[in-house]
Amino acid sequence: MENIITIGLPSKGRLRDKSLDFFNSRELKILTSSKERNYFASIQNKPNVKIIYLHAKEIIQRLGDGTLDLGISGLDLLNESEKNIKDKILIKKKLDFGYANLVVAVPDDWIDVQTIADLEEVAFNFRSKKNKRLRVATKYPNLTNNFLISKGVTQYKLIPSLGATETYPFIGSAEIITDITSTGKTLQDNDLRVLKDGLILKSSACLFISKNKNLNLNSISNIIK
Repeated sequence: MENIITIGLPSKGRLRDKSLDFFNSRELKILTSSKERNYFASIQNKPNVKIIYLHAKEIIQRLGDGTLDLGISGLDLLNESEKNIKDKILIKKKLDFGYANLVVAVPDDWIDVQTIADLEEVAFNFRSKKNKRLRVATKYPNLTNNFLISKGVTQYKLIPSLGATETYPFIGSAEIITDITSTGKTLQDNDLRVLKDGLILKSSACLFISKNKNLNLNSISNIIK
């Protein structure tokens, strides 16, 4: 009997819908139980393939530890992961959906702050005049930290965000944010503005393969070609 190939797919939202479309376009029909909270599925006529629906971030973690063989998730989530996880995952294919940008955004009324260089000046003033660091709310601490340091911004403090990051400046939890956005509308609706040179990462959905196993992928070669 062939070894079981385990594939992780996003469990909700547009990323799930587009992932299913990706499989359907390759004549791979996913069979999902009608049960409301069933997180498992299969592929018609592919008895050696098992599908598990997971949070997109967890897909990256499970590819890294080898409990998934393949998965669809975001490039942003891979790049945010620790090196020991990233080193165990191969980007097999960049997909034509899930496009989004990770950006630095500031309150719209910070009219004198248009670039990262302006931001460094503000951060320095916070430190020298208020004796505190500029607070940056984010769900992407690794990418944010690497980007700001590479641009010469050092006087800041990262504030972990658990969701609705765009609200942090207006509830007093942070001065600025970094966040993932596909259209920028949510930022605009919350009176935030992306810095002119504030692009951290261009992301999209990708098909990833775990490096932890030597797989015979012939049975699903039409997914990865």
